[in-house]
Amino acid sequence: MSGTGDVMSADGGERLRRWRMVLGGGEAEGTGAVLGGQDVGMDAALGALYGGGDGGKGERSAGLGGSAPNVARWLGDIRTYFPSSVVQVMQRDAIARLGLSTLLMEPEMLEAVEPDVHLVGTLLSLNKAMPETTRETARAVVRKVVEQLEKRLATRTRATLTGALDRSARVSRPRHADIDWNRTIRANLKNYLPEYRTVVPERLIGYGRAAQSVKKEVILCIDQSGSMAASVVYASVFGAVLASMRSIATRLVVFDTAVVDLTDQLDDPVDVLFGTQLGGGTDINRALAYCQSKITRPADTVVVLISDLYEGGIRDEMLKRVAAMKRSGVEFVTLLALSDEGAPAYDREHAAALAALGAPAFACTPDLFPDVMAAALEKRPLPDPRPAS
Repeated sequence: MSGTGDVMSADGGERLRRWRMVLGGGEAEGTGAVLGGQDVGMDAALGALYGGGDGGKGERSAGLGGSAPNVARWLGDIRTYFPSSVVQVMQRDAIARLGLSTLLMEPEMLEAVEPDVHLVGTLLSLNKAMPETTRETARAVVRKVVEQLEKRLATRTRATLTGALDRSARVSRPRHADIDWNRTIRANLKNYLPEYRTVVPERLIGYGRAAQSVKKEVILCIDQSGSMAASVVYASVFGAVLASMRSIATRLVVFDTAVVDLTDQLDDPVDVLFGTQLGGGTDINRALAYCQSKITRPADTVVVLISDLYEGGIRDEMLKRVAAMKRSGVEFVTLLALSDEGAPAYDREHAAALAALGAPAFACTPDLFPDVMAAALEKRPLPDPRPAS
């Protein structure tokens, strides 16, 4: 046999091995492959969650036995066999498929898991039922995720919004480097000289320089229904970042059928998160009424509603409030989600009604959020909004 045949044979064996890992070793799987070495442990870890496998020797059987020691051992195994991104997906599936939420209220279990945004959402949903012995461990897990997100998002957010605030402060006698040429040209089109193919700029419009005083006000209004868990986590982190900027006055409001103002806790997003209560109904109209009552400078205010728009309150009143805020000069942004997963299920009728008012509803990733906020602060079109239809 030639070397090529050996390579083909090796490739075929690897292909069978992979199919065996996918199919789980049942009688009808047809690969005939037998696992060995580390593959046996990987197969057992996958089988416990997705339908079993015991190295190809028996019937499929799923489950972790329902005990904390078994689950803790399994969590350790998957961290050994798989990269962090895969571990997070498997943990999420284990919580959903095998009902492991109650075990997460045990400190030793929390110490074994790989923290991520979705785990934080699960912990927040368990917050009120969590025993005191677990609470500090849960806070440590949440803080680890929050610190990772702040490290990823804070620097770019501050830089992007500082630039937007500088540009939004227009001056009439700018230095050359500060001239806003697009606005200057538009303001002087009447002075176009066709023979010279140029515009004579009688009036210059320039960017100002951000001062230490408050230039803009931002209100984050966050739906804390269960489906919005990841959005609540990201919004709390962004709220803390915005609150750290002197030129932006930031307010953070969470709601279900009640409204809670968590602005005084914005210096620590972990406190904000543990002040939320995921789940329950939704009354967007009541939340917007509260936000509207806190607006003192409409032309300098941005309201960001983060919600899937399933309204349990008074729909027509909600839309009237949005229209009134926009008429007064408020920039109104509607985000169906602030997460990496894209748009969730949402109320399309309400989304279309908001779009008709000039407030298109769209999902936003955390990495795009600074650009969305910068556009809102400058009162220019939002980047790639992808309006809901």
